Amino acid sequence: MKNKVILLSSDQLGKGEPTLGEGLLETFFTLLKQQGELPVAVFCMNRGVFALTESSFVSLHLKELEEKGLDVLACKTCVDHYELNDKLAAGKISGMADFIKLASQYEVLTLS
Repeated sequence: MKNKVILLSSDQLGKGEPTLGEGLLETFFTLLKQQGELPVAVFCMNRGVFALTESSFVSLHLKELEEKGLDVLACKTCVDHYELNDKLAAGKISGMADFIKLASQYEVLTLS
């Protein structure tokens, strides 16, 4: 995962049963925490910002990744759209310009 940026555009992994997708996303980040090399950042946009909220188990894993030095970023436009400003348990507000800069420097792995 070294030299990669994860673009998280949904609060679940894959299309289909939401509960399954949420569980798969949680498993992904649980296993990612155990890797020796972490990506450079996780950028959450669209419904991906819901993974940063208190109501998502994924936020616990993202918070732990932040504590390990990983940048966890939330699209400001998306956070504002969904009115989640006071509900984020992990991550910091960022913008599309930051994602463009990251994408120009690192390989992007999209989770949707």
